[in-house]
Formats: sequence, structure tokens, C-alpha cells
Amino acid sequence: MTYEETLKYIHSVSWRGSKPGLERTRELLEKIGNPQKGMKFIHVAGTNGKGSFSCMMSNILREAGYRTGLYTSPYIMTFNERIQFDNRNIDNDDLRDIVSFIRPYAESMDDRPTEFELITVVAFEYFKRKNCDYVVLEVGMGGELDSTNVIEDPVLSVICAIGLDHVKELGGTYREIAQAKAGIIKKGCPVLFYGDNREAARVIKSRSKKNSCSFGMPDFKSVELVRSGPDGTEISYKSHKNVFVPLAGLYQARNLALVLEACDVLSESINGINDENVRRGLAGVKWPDRFEVISKDPYIVMDGCHNPHGIKAVNESLKQYFPDKNIYLVMGIMSDKDYRGAAKILSESVKKVFTLTPDNPRSLPAKNLAETFRSFGVDAQDCADAVSAASCALECARADGGVVAALGSLYMYKNVREAFESLSVSE
Repeated sequence: MTYEETLKYIHSVSWRGSKPGLERTRELLEKIGNPQKGMKFIHVAGTNGKGSFSCMMSNILREAGYRTGLYTSPYIMTFNERIQFDNRNIDNDDLRDIVSFIRPYAESMDDRPTEFELITVVAFEYFKRKNCDYVVLEVGMGGELDSTNVIEDPVLSVICAIGLDHVKELGGTYREIAQAKAGIIKKGCPVLFYGDNREAARVIKSRSKKNSCSFGMPDFKSVELVRSGPDGTEISYKSHKNVFVPLAGLYQARNLALVLEACDVLSESINGINDENVRRGLAGVKWPDRFEVISKDPYIVMDGCHNPHGIKAVNESLKQYFPDKNIYLVMGIMSDKDYRGAAKILSESVKKVFTLTPDNPRSLPAKNLAETFRSFGVDAQDCADAVSAASCALECARADGGVVAALGSLYMYKNVREAFESLSVSE
């Protein structure tokens, strides 16, 4: 297969959908020799912050001298971003070769794997071929029945911030969602929880105790915010003084504290996780679409927040960083998200909204999103495409020195980013 044929095969209709259970993933892994066995994993679940945590952690491990794999989802610009080795995307030839190797085994199964299950198995095979020392493995959705949960004995199970998302699949309460995510906890393996919700904390702590796991949470009272702005975040946390990461957003202070807490836990078992490597690893972090500033004249911020928990965090950052400027919003979102809750939060601070329909079958039509914002008293205009929305927002921002914020689905990032670039906007 060519690279293009490989992607077409991965995304083909026969693989679509989400079916709970680990049986298909286990069967396919067994057929190809269980490449995941013998590797060391840091398993990462949660509603928000998984990507930022995973990127920071993998950079630190790499700086500590380890061959490091990173598995995340979804991708932003290219599919290959989902599977990385030592901070580099899987190359086209490796992806093609591994899918060609796995394909006959997958097609021999009576109950064939879903798209995500197939990609997860591809990632395990790739990490095996690269002889990874450690893999930072991000859960796709939930935890207990997610295909990544076939791994055994991770060196650390991390559960990031929990919010109400994927409620159809995971449940509509914090307790139900926490129970699903706590499913990644394995007997005797240390557990670290972000600790943003007491109800969730009780569930995760109880599951940890039941499995004889050490349990920890960052002490956010010990976080000293040194500075936070569009260029990044600097904090002091316990013994870690003036640690900087080039990720913006007020919420990154807590994500950074979670990473530093994880480093303290892992330093007991992993050589090389020391202050110098932590600082160097964090300083080199790049993570698109997380309060990413793509222009400073005018300021254009992109963030893939798509649930009220994430929207609220980004909204607070926008108000803090740009207190005297009008915010012009470009937004698209999936129809199965709480878009009314998101619109209500953003209606407090945005001047005008330009909506679009992301390139995804689950997308909420731009017209519907605009109507939702108008119901909260916000001037909103639905646009035909990303170029139209970006152009309108830029025109407004340039007229009064305002700020453009492109928020919502990760699926709109590529088109919106390219739209801004076509309009001769750059950092």
C-alpha cells in the first residue's frame, strides 16, 4: 500500500464506530505477537489536560536519556502526530509497513477491530520496533474499556482533570465518569489524580486502595504562579523553583504542577529524572491548539477546548491576558457536546462570534451554533467556511485592536489555521 492507501484503509467504513470491550484489541495483539508486553508505560486518562500532560512527560523522559514513545488522539494537522517516537511523528514508510503487516491478521478476525483499536495496535507495534524504554500512553475515551487498557503494570497511572464529557458513553455524573477513568488502575501500580473534584477523588482513591496502589494528588495550595501570559507559564511548586513551560493558559499552572508531582513519584524508580532534565524537557514543549498563539498582530489564540470545563478555563485566561480588549470568537463544535453550556460561558466575555461547521459528520451546523449564541444575547454570524469566519474576525480585531480566539473542536484546527495563514497572518 502507498501512504495514501494506508490512511484510506485505516479510515475506511469497515473500521468506523466505537464498540466497548478489550477482546478485539487483545485478539489482534495476540495474533501479531503481543508487542506491548515488556514495555513500560505511563498511562494517562482524564477529560481535559491529557495531551498537555503527556507531551510534557514524554519530553522529560526523552531529556532523561530514554527512548520515548507518545500516543495521543486526535491529531491536529496530520494523522502521523498520533504516534511519536522521541518527539518525531511516525514516518509514512513505517506507518505503511506496519499497517500492511497487521492488515491480514485484522481481516482474519470474525469480529474486526474498530478504527481506534487498529491504530492502538499499530502504535504498540511501532513502539516495539523502536525499542522504546517508556511510552506515554493517552487514553482515547474513558479508561476501563478503552483499547489502551490492555497494558499490564504501568509505572504510573495518571488521571487528569475530570469534567462532564462523553456523557452518552461514560455516564452523566462525575462519579460515573470517574469510575470509567479509574478503570486504568492496575494492582500495585502507583496512581496520581489531578484532584479537581471531590466526588471523583473519592472514587479514584477507593479504587486505588482496593488495588493496593499508592495514591497521590498535587497540592495546588503549594503552587506559586510566578507568571502566566501568552508566551507561557512559570510556577514554583514545592522543591521545584521557577519552572517554565512555553504553554499558555492559566490552567497550565495546575497541569504543570501535576507533571512535577509525577516526576517526584517517578524519580524514585526512573534514573535521570532530575531537576535539570525536568527543566530542559519542559522548556522544549510544543503542543498545538492549547492556547496556542499563532499571531501577535493582532493576537490570535487557538484552543481545542470543546466542553464547558475546558471552555471555562480558556475563557478565564482570555479575560486575564487581554482585560481591555474585545474578543472576537471563531468557533465550531460537535453536535454531541454541551454547546449550550459552552456558549453560555463565552457569552460573558466575547464581543462577536463567527461560527463554522467543522469537517466532521458529527459537527453542529454553523447556523445552529450562531442561533445558540444569539439566545444568550451575543451578536453571532454563521459563516460558509473557515476562510470566511477567519476573515470576518480578523477584520473586526484589526479595526479596534481586539483579539481573535478560535475555539472548539480539534477537527476544525487544520482548516482554520490554514485560513489564517492564507490571510497572511503569522506569529
